[in-house]
Amino acid sequence: MAAWVKKAAIVLLLLILAMAGTAMAQDKKPQPKTRILFLLDASGSMMAKWEKSDRMNVAKDLLAHLVDSLERFDNVEVALRAYGHQHGRERNDCKDTKLEVPFGAKNAANVKKKLGEIVPRGNTPITYSLEQTAKDFPDDPRARNVIILITDGIESCNGDPCAVSLALQKKRIFLRPFVIGIGIDAEYEKQLNCIGQYFNAADVQTFENVLTEIVTQTLSQTTVSVELLDDQNRPVETNVNMTFVNALTGSPEYNFVHYLNAQGKTDMLDIDALMPYNLVINTTPAVVERNVTIKPGRHNVIKVKAPQGILNLRQDGPSPYGQLQTIVRLNNDPRTLNVQPFGNSHKYLAGTYDLEVMTMPRIYLKDIEVKQGQTKTITIPTPGQLSISSQMQGYGSIYSTDENGLQRWLYNIPENNSKVTVPLQPGNYKLVYRMKTAQSSKFTDVQDFEIRSGATTTVRIFNR
Repeated sequence: MAAWVKKAAIVLLLLILAMAGTAMAQDKKPQPKTRILFLLDASGSMMAKWEKSDRMNVAKDLLAHLVDSLERFDNVEVALRAYGHQHGRERNDCKDTKLEVPFGAKNAANVKKKLGEIVPRGNTPITYSLEQTAKDFPDDPRARNVIILITDGIESCNGDPCAVSLALQKKRIFLRPFVIGIGIDAEYEKQLNCIGQYFNAADVQTFENVLTEIVTQTLSQTTVSVELLDDQNRPVETNVNMTFVNALTGSPEYNFVHYLNAQGKTDMLDIDALMPYNLVINTTPAVVERNVTIKPGRHNVIKVKAPQGILNLRQDGPSPYGQLQTIVRLNNDPRTLNVQPFGNSHKYLAGTYDLEVMTMPRIYLKDIEVKQGQTKTITIPTPGQLSISSQMQGYGSIYSTDENGLQRWLYNIPENNSKVTVPLQPGNYKLVYRMKTAQSSKFTDVQDFEIRSGATTTVRIFNR
């Protein structure tokens, strides 16, 4: 065995043992099984010379020692699929791929034996090989399925490996793949980068380092803390729901309620670093941090600006409306942000809002400012009531009138019984009514009236 191969094996083994020990010390929860599928390019170009050996032999040696190291862990299984090795290039077989060693416990010997038998021969059907990996992983929703693709070329069968990889990730067949390019021209790197996390192994030493990095990302424990900052960038906001959303699938992966201890420190959360995330802080409105950077194998601190204040809605005296509601919108935004009942307080991001109070007539309040750490209280006057005591059948409406004599429709009186009690805000109004028995529009009855806060105004409809 070459000296550099021995060194690689020792480094990898020590690294994995250190990571495992740290994980067990920090977290005694049962860990999900990690299944690593090595997808190995065995096309004819892998016979090309690479430093003191050739590409295929370097890959075989490193993989052999890697699977030996991984076998020491009960919750890790490996498998081997190769492509381009069953037929020569002259056949141009675009389905030349085979699962050579399926997943199983303690199967390092099988993988190493099969690696020794594989001889590079054919072309590079990456797309078809990725499609076939969907059948390689056992049906286990708790498992972490990982693919490590090692290749020295791009797709040679007119397939779209990027689209296939994305589709399989969205179906949760596997997590974002690792792609190691050996001797890849720079112009072709983009075609591999979209398959997964791409590494360019320009030389043997880099290839060794890349494998070490991938093992670190796959098996080491990753934690995050989320700091919610106020408008002075102090991490003092808390008790907010937050969601780590899979950036590919849109589905929630983790839901937490943010916590600060007595010393003002947030806690550490275990996160699988192999998935891409958008972090949603479920304030009102929500704050979304897209494509959050999480570095595997270490503790990450994510800082999110989320200053909040309180909007308190209250009404003087009892309300004849029942549970009075208010539509809250972002300033100059027609969309409903929240519906907040009177008598309640609610936290909002610091900012400016527009309110529509569901009174009759509606009360519109614009440019209401909610400030960081402060409570903004909105108080509206107690309504009065209109009582129509007549018991008639007919057609009529209630209008509000302003100081200029302009009127605005508010409410249609029931046709079958005009005897109603209607809560109205203090102000001036008009009743316009015609009975069903009246044979002409000229018999319309028009009455002006005033509503006072907390008082009942009685209006009678005259029989004409």
